[in-house]
Amino acid sequence: MTSFVVLLLAYILSQFFRSFLAVVSGDLVRDLGLDQGQLGSLQAAWLIAFALSQFPVGYALDRIGPRRTLAGFLLAAVAGTVLFGLSQNYVAALTALALIGVGCAPILMAGFYLAARLYSPRHFATMSSLLIGFGAIGDPLSGAPLAYFLAAYGWRATVFGLAGIVALTALLVVLLLKAPPPLSGSTHRPASLLGGVWQMVTKRALWLILPFTFVSYGVTISMRGLWIAPYLQTVHGFDLAATSYAAMAMGGSIAIGALLVLPLYRRIGAKATVVACALAVVAAFFALALWGADSSRLSVALLLVIGLFGVTYAVVMAHARAFMSPQEIGRGVTFMNFVFMGGAGVMQWVSGRLVNALDRQGHEPQATFAWLFVFMGMALAAALALYVASPAESKAGTPAAA
Repeated sequence: MTSFVVLLLAYILSQFFRSFLAVVSGDLVRDLGLDQGQLGSLQAAWLIAFALSQFPVGYALDRIGPRRTLAGFLLAAVAGTVLFGLSQNYVAALTALALIGVGCAPILMAGFYLAARLYSPRHFATMSSLLIGFGAIGDPLSGAPLAYFLAAYGWRATVFGLAGIVALTALLVVLLLKAPPPLSGSTHRPASLLGGVWQMVTKRALWLILPFTFVSYGVTISMRGLWIAPYLQTVHGFDLAATSYAAMAMGGSIAIGALLVLPLYRRIGAKATVVACALAVVAAFFALALWGADSSRLSVALLLVIGLFGVTYAVVMAHARAFMSPQEIGRGVTFMNFVFMGGAGVMQWVSGRLVNALDRQGHEPQATFAWLFVFMGMALAAALALYVASPAESKAGTPAAA
């Protein structure tokens, strides 16, 4: 239980950093002179650095265990947070966000690693969803509470305070996180870094799961972490306070959805759960494109639907986990996380370029965001069409043939 609490604290920080730019974006535009495309690139830098770090994270988890892996990487997050508070230009802020992304990379994976080593694939989804659901508290904390500290102390002082919290978390990891028991009777040595990646890439059971993995998380986190504030402020005239409350509500819906998906998963299985939730998100994006500009209340309600049904992360991970052996767990879950976060980074970058291009063509904000929502909905629908053809997980919760 102590290890779970430490991992939960660390994951709350990771979720916070994943979404906080939506609220601090106004300060960055004013003080650093950033445009919408550069804001998108900042968020993309966090996600892409996070994603690329999954490869050494998976190797380190299998070789040296979660405690040393997590403590070492968190030092990069401390350095990145300090650098972000000192940033005077776009390049410094971009470097800082990349460092924070690297530092946060092993947090959830350490939890997944422990859960996968200690529980069956079916119970793995339960434990993972609990960590994601309660850890998602970090998302609403990056809404109204963050806005309060920004108004009271300024964004730089607030960021320096966050650096201290990250450093304290690293110390708690060193002191309190427990290592899992060794694999009984196993003399297996982990594959090399590239060899472990190749094992996952060539696992045919994952091929139709991976496109959905690449897109699904990205469309949701792009809305919560980047576009919710510009959309509500430019299309519906929300001020900072109203925007922060809407962002906090969407973050809360993500946390609730991560927990509510569990009974559905237990009842109908991973694949059917993912399909049902994804259809709801696709419908919400197209509804936003068609009618979002007409009503701020409808827009917020649809954003909550995207948050509630848009993070089937743990269920997709459990689906993929069913095709992995115990010796592949570290590399397997981090490879899947690479695809999740790499896709999210690409979605952030592409969406930023799309919004900039539409702005340069003279489109009104309503039209710009309508096209953005169409793009999100179509990308998710295409990935879902492939996912529907993927192999179902084993009914018994044991790894199926890959």
